[in-house]
Amino acid sequence: MSEDFAALARSRPGGRPVERLPVVRFRAGRGSRASDLLASEEPLEIRLQGESVAVTMRTPAPGQDAELALGFLLGEAIVEPHQVARVSECRGDDPGGGIADVRLWPGEQSDAGWQRSFFATSSCGICGKASIDAVRLAAEPVSDGPAVQAHLLPSLPDALRSAQRVFDRTGGLHAAALFDSSGAPRIVREDIGRHNAVDKVVGSAAMDGLLPLDDHVLLVSGRASFEIVQKALLAGIPIVAAVSAPSTLATHLARDTNMTLIGFLRDGGFNVYAGEERVRDFQMPLQRSPE
Repeated sequence: MSEDFAALARSRPGGRPVERLPVVRFRAGRGSRASDLLASEEPLEIRLQGESVAVTMRTPAPGQDAELALGFLLGEAIVEPHQVARVSECRGDDPGGGIADVRLWPGEQSDAGWQRSFFATSSCGICGKASIDAVRLAAEPVSDGPAVQAHLLPSLPDALRSAQRVFDRTGGLHAAALFDSSGAPRIVREDIGRHNAVDKVVGSAAMDGLLPLDDHVLLVSGRASFEIVQKALLAGIPIVAAVSAPSTLATHLARDTNMTLIGFLRDGGFNVYAGEERVRDFQMPLQRSPE
């Protein structure tokens, strides 16, 4: 590739890497309305010679879609650097998505073994779908309720941590836990990927005939991505909490489907990004607090 192409790729407009969204902050028994900057999560379709190869969830930044697409194809040994003539970026039909198309020099051929369906997410890897349409789910909003007491929520991370047996020995695993609305843990699972831990929780509940999980809370270590909220939605879970931040796409999905989404769940409090009506027993001031 030429230096001119690299400069052009980095200069192209892209989506916003952050978005400010309203939030309810819970601290010391009181709630306040404010706003928070969240990292953007949007789908990018990676194409090779115009043919869809993968969809990955990423944080958009000008010029970096081209870098991501090329890096993905090189990392999967689908193409070699000398084969690439150019990479084109454009916004997709979905206003929240983009496309990066990698083109080869005439006469160059990619590794034919790539023709398998990729669906890469920001939290896992390859999951087996290959179009931006697959990111949008045809799922009904979750039902109203249950309510959970605000003072119970900060105790959940410690309950999750105390059940992480393999993490105690390795320090290298994510975890997901299913709690009932009283804060009692029902299922706890660990895995190298947080998405796998959630799949294990939902699979265990399904084996026990518990779906839909419409009176439970899902807690995940790390952040809450679109995929985590999507999995909870399909399992009928109305409340998703994370010890770190949610993404913008996760927040919008939660709001669109009547879910409650909680982030930064710690001893000192938490933030509610969607569905605050399910969190009970805390006071809200009459005036908006400073952001």
